[in-house]
Amino acid sequence: MHANLLEVFNERDRVRRSAAIARIYADDIRWTDDDGVTIGHAALDGKAAELQSKLGDLQFIAAGPTYQTLGLGYLAFNVVKPDGGAPQISGFDVAIVRDGLITELYTVLTDLPR
Repeated sequence: MHANLLEVFNERDRVRRSAAIARIYADDIRWTDDDGVTIGHAALDGKAAELQSKLGDLQFIAAGPTYQTLGLGYLAFNVVKPDGGAPQISGFDVAIVRDGLITELYTVLTDLPR
């Protein structure tokens, strides 16, 4: 869950982000958020890069521990300015994991951009 948040959605370097995506997700990963469903490594990478461009210098941080059980993970997050301060966005990710790879990812925003 931390790798998903930090090595993919926080990673601005395309080569490192793509390598993390290949390591973390199944080839046919399905990511569902308020914008719809994104399927596959290339689509997830493109959407992550687009999201980063919209966020500018804002960064994702974990907003608590990871909770998990067999095949399921949960991690809350905040999006903050590099120097800290109040979260600009808050939410959580839920992942379905099979054979050590995330096969489905759901992102829910709980506090919208300010």
